[in-house]
Amino acid sequence: MPGISYNFYAGAGPVVAVALHSSHDVRRDLKHLFNLSSSERMREEDPHTDILTAIVPARIVARKSRFEVDLNRERSLAVYRTPEDAWGLKVWKENPDEESIEISLAIYDRFYADVKLFLRDIILKYGYVIVYDIHSYNHMREGPNAEPADPVDNPDINLGTQNLNRRIWGRVVDGLADDLRKFNYPGGKLSVGENIRFKGGHFSHWIEQEFGDHSCAIAIEFKKIFMNEWTHDLDPLKLKALYSALDCTLPGLLIHSKGITKMSVGGLL
Repeated sequence: MPGISYNFYAGAGPVVAVALHSSHDVRRDLKHLFNLSSSERMREEDPHTDILTAIVPARIVARKSRFEVDLNRERSLAVYRTPEDAWGLKVWKENPDEESIEISLAIYDRFYADVKLFLRDIILKYGYVIVYDIHSYNHMREGPNAEPADPVDNPDINLGTQNLNRRIWGRVVDGLADDLRKFNYPGGKLSVGENIRFKGGHFSHWIEQEFGDHSCAIAIEFKKIFMNEWTHDLDPLKLKALYSALDCTLPGLLIHSKGITKMSVGGLL
């Protein structure tokens, strides 16, 4: 498998933080095929979200751009082939050949096999796993000088929870949202919505399918208020503040998840 495709960081605790779209790296043999510029591709990626995963010891960080293989899509859609696969963008001058696509899909298959073992071990140890599936999203799609998208429909943080059982995990989700809203972010409190802009992608759906109620996979989408989505310039202080906001949710998270460990994990053995 060419290059480093992803990293797993083992560590204590039932919480895993994941960055699937933080990387901009693509295989050398694909670069000349792209119709999109490097900047255009980066606009649809989630730069710096790998930094946010460091709030916990147990982490998963993808090292390939979603434009090589999108780990948050179903396998059949993991390599973008048409504009419909990529928000109307013409990704390729000419599509990669089937051999190149199979290399990318081999990364996909290996990733999911490794994630299954990684999360299974955590569940067997703690009785459950909570996954922070961290992403970011654009809110100035009309152009760098246009008005930002309506904040009512584009909260600072969107929690995607459609793939978890709220009957069991509702206290965890509500506590997470409340802690984020209480954080003293530069310029004012953070707006936090649930299933407004995004509801959670294939990765969190797959986790629920594999592990059921032993898992709580929350897709956490940060609006790109910590960077310029057109120039990609970072505001380090705002990113640091978002890191602190996410870090502040951990004590409450563990309190609200008490009792989950009592569920039997026999079926996972």
